Amino acid sequence: MRNDGNPDEPNSLGGPTDRSDDTPSIGRPTSTPQPRLSGSLLSRLGGLGNLFAARTGRARVTVATGVVCCLGLVGVTLIGAGPAGESLTPDQRAEIAQRAEVDAASRGLARQSAAPVTETPAPESSPSPTTKPKPKPKPKPTSKPTSKPTSKPKPKRIVPVAGLDQAQMDNAKRIVRAGQEMGVPRRALVIAVATAMQESNLYNYASGVLPESQNYPHQAIGWDHDSVGLFQQRPSSGWGSVQDLMKPEFATRQFLTALQEIPGWQDLPLTDAAQAVQVSAFGWLYAQHEWRAIEVVDAILA
Repeated sequence: MRNDGNPDEPNSLGGPTDRSDDTPSIGRPTSTPQPRLSGSLLSRLGGLGNLFAARTGRARVTVATGVVCCLGLVGVTLIGAGPAGESLTPDQRAEIAQRAEVDAASRGLARQSAAPVTETPAPESSPSPTTKPKPKPKPKPTSKPTSKPTSKPKPKRIVPVAGLDQAQMDNAKRIVRAGQEMGVPRRALVIAVATAMQESNLYNYASGVLPESQNYPHQAIGWDHDSVGLFQQRPSSGWGSVQDLMKPEFATRQFLTALQEIPGWQDLPLTDAAQAVQVSAFGWLYAQHEWRAIEVVDAILA
């Protein structure tokens, strides 16, 4: 049961001296401390008091203030204490609820959300100026495989033909190679080989009359005056020096040069062409070596 007050206390609720809402308050006992409200809250509660200022009868307003963490919500409970059987209309209740929502929303807007904090990456530690950077290891040079020096290809050894030995075949090869360097036709090569077969049997001769000729590479010694070399050419007749005529390549060039000076030598029989150069006492003997000379030249040019 609600306590309506003590008759002995003139200011208690429900007592004989209980004042109505229409009678202004003259004084309040100072013994009871009153709750102190902020200005914004008083202004908002004042609006609620004005809502019921025109009403007849009595009304009591009980304000319960609760602080909920950091939201700062204030609950307002309105209790009507009017005459018996009188209650708030639905429009009044809706207006009270609307004001409460606006009040709660205004306080919510005042609370700003904290800006998200972005972590600043710590700067990379720079090396100390006193610290010397470690030198990078130098790449080891890759050892290249030692390649053996390429040896010059050995000249192809031509197998002797036409009954010749290797020394004779090598001399015939020197004649053919010298003629190729001069650019003479094949017919000239055959004539040169056949002439050397008749004059020296394809051996490089020195002369017993010229002891100097024996100082150079030779394969035999002859006694036909001062004739030397593969073609038995005489230095006294102007063919060249003893040293030069002992070289198969030089002696061949001397013979082919003289052959090319004979008019129409290509159409002459082999014997006549050779004899026109050599001026031998036995000029008809060159023809017997023609078939063997052809075989030898063919083997070398193959």
